[in-house]
Amino acid sequence: MNIPENTFKRALEAGRSQIGLWSILSSHVTVEIIAGAGFDWLVLDTEHSPNELPMVYSQLQAAAAGGRAHPVVRVPWNDMVTLKRYLDIGVQSFLIPYVESAEEAASAVASTRYPPHGVRGYSAAPRASGFGRIKDYPQVCERELAVLVQIETRKGLDNIEAIAAVEGVTGLFIGPGDLAAALGHVGNPKHPEVQAAIEDAIARIRKAGKPAGILSADEALAKRYIELGCTFTAVGSDLGILARVSEQLAAKFKG
Repeated sequence: MNIPENTFKRALEAGRSQIGLWSILSSHVTVEIIAGAGFDWLVLDTEHSPNELPMVYSQLQAAAAGGRAHPVVRVPWNDMVTLKRYLDIGVQSFLIPYVESAEEAASAVASTRYPPHGVRGYSAAPRASGFGRIKDYPQVCERELAVLVQIETRKGLDNIEAIAAVEGVTGLFIGPGDLAAALGHVGNPKHPEVQAAIEDAIARIRKAGKPAGILSADEALAKRYIELGCTFTAVGSDLGILARVSEQLAAKFKG
């Protein structure tokens, strides 16, 4: 048995645009449906949703059954133990929130690597290794792991080049919501100061030789970010689709 190829990571390395969707509803049924909708990747969010490891386990199975969209798990924090547990259930791509420095980025990478290259704890036959059927899993797993770090503070912006230079960092993701708050415009990521910071960050990430990513449910903004060079762009969420489309349907009959 061979280790599954991380097609999302390969696409980022090749510079191919990857369009994604955020999954906040914490449901394996939802994930199975949206995995086949045509997106390249999905974020299974555990930071800002009521999502826990056993539920994500089921969502990984649902994603594999539902379609080709690659699951990326946003962990709640840059924590070695948390990352170890998600690695063992087969997560190959991570979004690490609130990374502000090269040291924090290096810590995230180290948490995904076995010694001597990192600090990941060893388990003999987890789901990630096909329950022990991928015999060379410890030797080959690193090449299929993607570590995306989230830039969402002033300090993170200041350290973009240093963070991008950390070996093992696959890409840098701009978090517009928290960045807007950090810049004094909470709830308003469209503020000119925030937009200027985002556009500057995209340019600097690209210049540093790493893929840039972002989330925007605003179609015009999402297309603008792609034009500026974002390689992995999330264009909405399952929660947003359910809320807005259900409202629109109700309004057609009750308006």
